[in-house]
Amino acid sequence: MLQQNNMPDIFAARRENVRRLLRERRLDALLVSQPANRYYLSGFELHDPQINESAGRLVITADGRDWLATDRRYADAAARLWEPECIFCYSSRTAKDIAALLRRCGLRIGVEAECVSLAFARELAKEGAGLFIEAADAFVEDLRVCKDAAEIAALEQSFALNHKMFAWVEAECVQGRAESDLAWGVERYFRENGASELAFAVIAAVGKNAALPHAVPGTDTITTNCPVLVDAGCRVGHYCSDQTRTYWVGKRSGSDFARFERAFSLVCEAQKAALNMLRPGVTGREAYAAAMSVFEKAGEAKAFTHGLGHGVGLETHEAPVLCAKSEQKLAPGMVVTVEPGLYYPQWGGVRWEHAVLVVEDGIRIL
Repeated sequence: MLQQNNMPDIFAARRENVRRLLRERRLDALLVSQPANRYYLSGFELHDPQINESAGRLVITADGRDWLATDRRYADAAARLWEPECIFCYSSRTAKDIAALLRRCGLRIGVEAECVSLAFARELAKEGAGLFIEAADAFVEDLRVCKDAAEIAALEQSFALNHKMFAWVEAECVQGRAESDLAWGVERYFRENGASELAFAVIAAVGKNAALPHAVPGTDTITTNCPVLVDAGCRVGHYCSDQTRTYWVGKRSGSDFARFERAFSLVCEAQKAALNMLRPGVTGREAYAAAMSVFEKAGEAKAFTHGLGHGVGLETHEAPVLCAKSEQKLAPGMVVTVEPGLYYPQWGGVRWEHAVLVVEDGIRIL
């Protein structure tokens, strides 16, 4: 977990890295709007209230005077970790007020174009006469992709709790239990054992519903001889975990179990093939191909319907990605999931997920 007494220094160092990028791009400032990026650089508000509301934005400047912009609901919270003279409170005319702040910071402004609304962008352009605004996406994400020692420690705690939960939940997968009740049990376990919240909504899928990679738990109940897929993660020290396990409930004999066992064996084989070749320098495409080759040889490639994995950190899904088109190379400090799966609408599916930390000589499973 990030230690509170070291956090200001950590956040300040991260902002210096952004400043270096600004100078390279000859930008005067970066307007940071993405909530996880805002937290990564300041420690302020990891979550926004909802999609049409923002807890605030950061303005990182090339000259070293950074601003935390928010509304008056968050002013006291902002003052607990930011210099009061560099807190800017805007009114309901958010874009107009922020445009005025940006003019104080320079003329060439980078924005995170992928995470601002069209309405905000239009208003900012209208009110920011004289400003030269350009897209500056991935400035912060490229810094976040390789975790530092404090981030890795927080991730280790988060995944350790996830492992404990899965050791507990297998015995909870019993005949007659509803998906929604199982999902609630997982959430309660996390909160009662040290998690601050869920990393994402728990997936608990029974029978045919296990063929839905992002199934929503409902009233379907566990029956004799069926798969139960549980995908869950928690947040500890602001950092997420994410793991999937698939269990068989019932007799370990008969045609239904044989069908499940074959799929399970192939998924584990595909995961092992990918894990065995993961190391610095390997691309996401190459990792995906290693797993897919197992399914292709078995004639089951069509049943593998998603990428092999994704980064995990402040967000459950972040860079890098392991998929058919990814040319990004793995590097030490990256944390990625490896989660092959096979899905059959007729009876269900199987997914098995590990997360790994890329290290100098290979990987370490978290």
